Amino acid sequence: MGNVILTGVDASQTALIAARKAAKIAAGTGEELHVITAYSTATSDSLQAMMVRDRSASAAAAYETLMSSRAQAAQLIADAVTGVLTEEYPDLAVVSSAVGGPPAAALLRKANELNADTIVVGNKNIKGIGRVLGSIARKLVADAPCDVHIVNTAQQQA
Repeated sequence: MGNVILTGVDASQTALIAARKAAKIAAGTGEELHVITAYSTATSDSLQAMMVRDRSASAAAAYETLMSSRAQAAQLIADAVTGVLTEEYPDLAVVSSAVGGPPAAALLRKANELNADTIVVGNKNIKGIGRVLGSIARKLVADAPCDVHIVNTAQQQA
């Protein structure tokens, strides 16, 4: 495999807990850690309707501005988490990035691209009805090309 550990984060405390576990694992194994934040590439209903009706340059520019803003916001989150992790593990190689698409799909695509050894995620959405309707972790366990480590974030929250 590629000597890469991959973790997906958002702005939540549970994501930071999982990212810290990923950093601990990566530091212990000497692997590179990739921290990604997924962002939606789906257009809002009003923008999508405008794009269908108006195929002008202004509609395309509005769409590009929206996607760019979402990517920038996601990159800021990934960078912030990376900053925390590199303070805690100064010798750890950490790469942050924003990846378009739903979280599970973004993680799977990045895991394939990097030939990742392990994906580390929290169990934030694996309780109750989420088990029936699906969760990011469940999708990853079913489809990942590598090991998936699910961090029990519920017990670690203070």
